[in-house]
Amino acid sequence: MTRALVVIDGEHYPAVVRDAIAALPYEVVGAWLAGGTEKLRGDTEYGVPLLGELEDGLGEAEVVVDLSDEPVLGPARRFLLASRVLAAGLRYEGADFHFEPPQYASFPLPSLAVIGTGKRVGKTAVTGHVVRLLARDREVVVVAMGRGGPAHHVTADVKPTVDTLLELSRAGQHAASDYLETAALTGVPTIGCRRAGGGLAGAVTTSNVLEGAALAVEREPDVVVFDGSGAAIPPVDVDARILVTGGGQDPTAYLNAYRVLVSDLVVLIGGGDGRSVRTLKDIPVVRAELRLRPVVPLARRRVAVFTTGPAPTEHLDAEVVSVSRNLADRASLREDLARTDADVYLVEIKAAAIDVVAEAAHERGVELVFAENEVVALDGEPSLDEAILRLVPVGART
Repeated sequence: MTRALVVIDGEHYPAVVRDAIAALPYEVVGAWLAGGTEKLRGDTEYGVPLLGELEDGLGEAEVVVDLSDEPVLGPARRFLLASRVLAAGLRYEGADFHFEPPQYASFPLPSLAVIGTGKRVGKTAVTGHVVRLLARDREVVVVAMGRGGPAHHVTADVKPTVDTLLELSRAGQHAASDYLETAALTGVPTIGCRRAGGGLAGAVTTSNVLEGAALAVEREPDVVVFDGSGAAIPPVDVDARILVTGGGQDPTAYLNAYRVLVSDLVVLIGGGDGRSVRTLKDIPVVRAELRLRPVVPLARRRVAVFTTGPAPTEHLDAEVVSVSRNLADRASLREDLARTDADVYLVEIKAAAIDVVAEAAHERGVELVFAENEVVALDGEPSLDEAILRLVPVGART
């Protein structure tokens, strides 16, 4: 019979709880009292061992059944509890909910994964930073998954150019997919995969990432970097994970707490406060910002900048004549382009960068330059590079 640990509270009368436990279709190995004393009168007997800490029973159980309720466990505490249970690899269920822990396939090579708490938090920028750092003295392969990835895994061995990306776009493919961005900005072989659906804890409904992972193994690199997609986590059991979150997000809200618990380093883009992360898990936290960096010098020419979000431009060695932050809004982007008069278009490889901006540059004879997002630790923060290198698994060449 399936072994269960139950979560109870003191707001329920003990007799009610005893009967509820007895009615469960599981072998109950223990109970954890989440709080509340209103209905308790001295020593209380629940018919099963009462645990001092939740973790004391997680090693024996296969499922955690929540028999508690408001006000002892409100939504925030319950999501945190769910995150702790899922991070232990157990199922978590209650009266009208059922969470399964994401499953991760074993992987034989040294590996890291970069995951995020949502879309456009800087995850792909951090992936690029990790890859460039490790590729200085190691053979690196990247496996990237995206909602617009290829139906069959594709390897970008040659650094994509504007012309090759335009060819892909004209053939009906998503030419700004994360794997192409990473390949174009790092020059490292990148295997592009797709995924559909994303669960609250980061599992995917379907993907071809495992096929891409198998292809990476065949290449026998020193280390493989897996790039997540939005808040979805690559379904691979890597040696370490780096979690990226934006300044406007709570990195421990809802099941983001699960993402913290399965990670080994958190990068807070745009500042933010890392105290909630450290309270949840004792792991390094680095606050950083993103800074646009053109892949070739702009040489003080008249430049129009195209991004998906608030990217500072004051540091650019150019005369910035316009800034469009509408790469993800094609209608507004086209309006911006109609007003644009510049010698160079500086563009992030995101959203409509290729099918709209690059096409416009081609038609007008304007040079197009790719921009990467450099990840820069804020003043007073620990070294991001040192934090990353400490995660490189034993066995990877140094």
